[in-house]
Amino acid sequence: MTPSSSGDRVAVELAEMRGEIRTAFAELNGRLDLALQRTAATESDITTLQDRVAALERGRWPLPSIAAVTGVAGAATGFVTLFR
Repeated sequence: MTPSSSGDRVAVELAEMRGEIRTAFAELNGRLDLALQRTAATESDITTLQDRVAALERGRWPLPSIAAVTGVAGAATGFVTLFR
């Protein structure tokens, strides 16, 4: 083995390693881009669902208030019929 052929081998190996590293980084960047895209879509879905839940909560019937009014109305009806 002559020193120049050994140096050439090292240079070739280093060039191959650089190529593999660049390829790996390109694949990693693609995966990260996909993960960011999915995260953005998920955040959008969550925001939409939060808005829908808030709208449903605003439109629901206030059952405790209705129960209290019904109770008072029933008591008033009872007193009116009692004293007639």
